[in-house]
Amino acid sequence: MRNNLNTRNILTFLLLSIFSAPLFAQTGTQEFTVEGIKVILKNTPKEVISVRMMIEGGTANYSEDKQGIENVTTNLMIDGGTKNRSKLDFKTAAEKIGTSFGASTNLDYGDVNMTCIKLFWDDSWKLFSDAIMQPAFTENEFNILKEQLIANAKATESDPDGYLAVLSRKNAFPGSNYVKDPSGTAKSLETITLSDVKQYYQNTIVKKRVFIVVVGNVTKEDITKKITESMKTMPQGTTAREEEQTILREGKTFIEDRDIATNYIRGVMSSPFANTKDGVSMRIAMSILGDRYFTELRTKRSLSYAPAAFYAGAAVNNPYSVIYISTIDPKQSMQVMVDEINKIKGEGFLEDELVDTREGFLTQYYLTIETTGNQADALGAAEVQGGWEQLDGITAAVNATTLKDINKVFDEYSKAIVWTYLGKQGMVKEEDFKQPVVKKNKPY
Repeated sequence: MRNNLNTRNILTFLLLSIFSAPLFAQTGTQEFTVEGIKVILKNTPKEVISVRMMIEGGTANYSEDKQGIENVTTNLMIDGGTKNRSKLDFKTAAEKIGTSFGASTNLDYGDVNMTCIKLFWDDSWKLFSDAIMQPAFTENEFNILKEQLIANAKATESDPDGYLAVLSRKNAFPGSNYVKDPSGTAKSLETITLSDVKQYYQNTIVKKRVFIVVVGNVTKEDITKKITESMKTMPQGTTAREEEQTILREGKTFIEDRDIATNYIRGVMSSPFANTKDGVSMRIAMSILGDRYFTELRTKRSLSYAPAAFYAGAAVNNPYSVIYISTIDPKQSMQVMVDEINKIKGEGFLEDELVDTREGFLTQYYLTIETTGNQADALGAAEVQGGWEQLDGITAAVNATTLKDINKVFDEYSKAIVWTYLGKQGMVKEEDFKQPVVKKNKPY
């Protein structure tokens, strides 16, 4: 995990993970170790309890030809039965008490999760720990899940937006772990065997690569007892590798011809780490740029239904930002997008934009942090980013961000764009893919 303590696709954005100070500070969060496993416990009076077993490493944990193996492994753990219960018995037991299970995987981390009610906390934990420590990994359930995931991968690959998101990372960060799709491709998933999954489980579900987050009406003594009784024998293992940061210093263009009605364009720029002062400033800056794109590209010119600019929250160790548009007029659209960047680099953001965006961030957080699940996600993501403790200072950090801060960080990280174009090749030329202009007069 990173030591920079100064701060789940769009749904994985996890903006929420950095705007939660008052809630966390007021109710109290504590960290402790049980049998070599780090635990982060946030005790709340709510009768709904959410648990996350976070898995560090993400795409750095496997080779490119095995991309998607963590997705297969964690989903098979919670959906393939255990050595003590068949898949049907496990699902029936969970449904009777209203307990839900899930799994996800991202660029730098994944998780196996559970949500239950306090009344059935003991029974739910037994199911959860059984799935983690005693997964059945049967050939039949593996084959069923594998076919489902292959079908999902094929659907994603045929969807321009999903395909473009992965393709743009490959183009921006060649040779890195970020060229891998955490969900897996149809081709890579086809090659994964049950033996591969079992080996990956043995290497990855280990004490040095996981930590547990619990949010709800649970005591330290209770969770300590449960982990001691159920997870003591988890192997120690080795720490996960981390993707290294790559700063994009040279603009590039990649064009993939596809005969589709709308052209899809994605530009990637480097960004600072989310858990730093500059990271907070860059998130604010990209949010303002997104608002400007909506006004200039959709409202004023009707060039796109949903232009966007955002900080890629799922990228922890190699952070980057994205500008995006789907349009029938790619040339004009890209010109407007870069013109707006140049305008900001020359004139700076406006004070009103900063004030409104601060308020929007905090409002969004308080509207979505109501569930224990969201709070567990926020704690887990923050810990991967460098430490859950950082949450205690984020509201103050957001409010303390100045116009100078966002102008400076945006100017620094908007020097080079790696463009990826998916659409009719005849509609664009190399020179249409503009790069930001370096301004001599800085607005800070």
